[in-house]
Amino acid sequence: MEILLIIIFVLGYLAIAFEHPLHINKTAPALIIAALMWGIWALFEHHHIAEINLELNHELANTAQILFFLLGAMTIVEIIDAHQGFKIITNRIKTKDARKLLWIIGLLTFFLSALLDNLTTAIVMVSLLRKLVHDKEQRLFFAGIVIIAANAGGAWSPIGDVTTTMLWIGGQISSANIIKMLFIPSLVCLVIPLIAVSFKLRGEVKRDTYDYDKAEKEEKVKGSLLILLLGIAGLLFVPIFKTVTHLPPYMGMLFSLAIVWIASELLHIDKEEEERKQYSALHALSKIDTSSVLFFLGILLAIGVLQGIGTLANLAAWMDQTIGNQDLIAIAIGLLSAVVDNVPIVAATMKMYSIETFPMDHKMWEFIAYSAGTGGSCLIIGSAAGVAVMGMEKIDFIWYLKKISWLALLGYLAGAITYIGIYAISH
Repeated sequence: MEILLIIIFVLGYLAIAFEHPLHINKTAPALIIAALMWGIWALFEHHHIAEINLELNHELANTAQILFFLLGAMTIVEIIDAHQGFKIITNRIKTKDARKLLWIIGLLTFFLSALLDNLTTAIVMVSLLRKLVHDKEQRLFFAGIVIIAANAGGAWSPIGDVTTTMLWIGGQISSANIIKMLFIPSLVCLVIPLIAVSFKLRGEVKRDTYDYDKAEKEEKVKGSLLILLLGIAGLLFVPIFKTVTHLPPYMGMLFSLAIVWIASELLHIDKEEEERKQYSALHALSKIDTSSVLFFLGILLAIGVLQGIGTLANLAAWMDQTIGNQDLIAIAIGLLSAVVDNVPIVAATMKMYSIETFPMDHKMWEFIAYSAGTGGSCLIIGSAAGVAVMGMEKIDFIWYLKKISWLALLGYLAGAITYIGIYAISH
C-alpha cells in the first residue's frame, strides 16, 4: 500500500511541476491525488476506518486555518487594489536614473512583500515597472530583481510567504522571533544581487510622459490612501491579535477583513449601486485566486496521508543519516524548492520533523523558513512570484537561467551564511 501511495503522490507531483507543458492547472492533480490517496488508505485499512476519519478531520482542521487566513489576506489586498491604493506608493517614484530606480524597486518590493505577500507584490511591482521602464530588455532585469526581492521580503515576515505563514500557524515559529532572526539574512539575499546588477546598469531608463497631478487627484476621489492605510494596519494587526489572544491567526485576519469591508462600503455609500460594486468586498472576493486555495487544500491533504502511514518519518530519519548536518538539509530544501513548489516541500518538512524534537523557534524551522522562501528565486519556475512575472512579462526560462539565476543563487547562499553567523553569535 505504501509504495502505491508514494507512486500516486510522485505522479501527481510531476503533473504539478510540469503544469505549463501539460497545460493542466496544478490544482486538478493536487485534488486528484488527495482524494485517491485517502481513498486507497481507507480501502486497504478499512478495519481502521474510524481512526482514518479522525486523522482526515484533524488534517482538514489544520489546513482550513491556512486557507481561511489566505482568503482573508487575498481579499484585503484585492480591496486595496480596487481602490488603487498601491498607486499611492508608485505615483511618487519619479526618478529615471537606472541604478537609483533599481534600488528603489528592489527595497520597495522587499518591504511591501513582507506586508502583503510575495505573489501579490510581484504582480503589483511588474505592473508599476510597465509605467516606469519602457525598454523591454531593461525592464526584464528589473523584473528579475522583483522576483528575488519579493521572495526575500516574504521570508522574514509571518504573513509574507505562504510557507512562512504555514510554519507560523503550525506553531513552528513565532512572529517576533522570525522577524528578528531572518530580517538581516533576507536583506542580504537581496542586497548582494542589487550590488551585482548595479555594475551593469548605466544611464537613464526610457519612460513615457506621465501626468502625476492627475494621478494624485484620482487618489483622493477613490479614497485610496484611507483603504491602503486601513488594509496595511489590518494585516499588521493579525500577529498582534494572535500574541494577545493566543487564538489562531485566521481569526485576526477575518476580523481585519471585516473592518476593511465595512470601511469600503461606507466610503462609497452615496454612489449608485453599479459604481459602488467595483469597490466592494464581494467584487474583491470574485477576483481572488480560488484555484490556488484549492491547490493548497489538495496538496496538504495528500501530504497528510504520507505522514499518517509513516513515510515522512522514515524520510526524515534517512536524511539525518545520509546528510546529517541540519544546516545542509535546510539549504538543500531551499534549492529543491527552486525546482518544485515550496508549499508541499515545507508541508512535508513540517510532518517529517516533530514539534517535540524541534520546538518553536528552533534553528531548523527558522532556516527552513529562510531557505524555502528565498531558494525558489534560483529558477523562474521555483516560486509563485516567479511564475506570475514569467507570465506577465513573457520571460524565457533560459534567459532567466543565464541572466538572473546566478544572482539569486549568490544572494541565497550569502543570506544562508549570514543566518548561520547570526545564529552562532546570538546563541
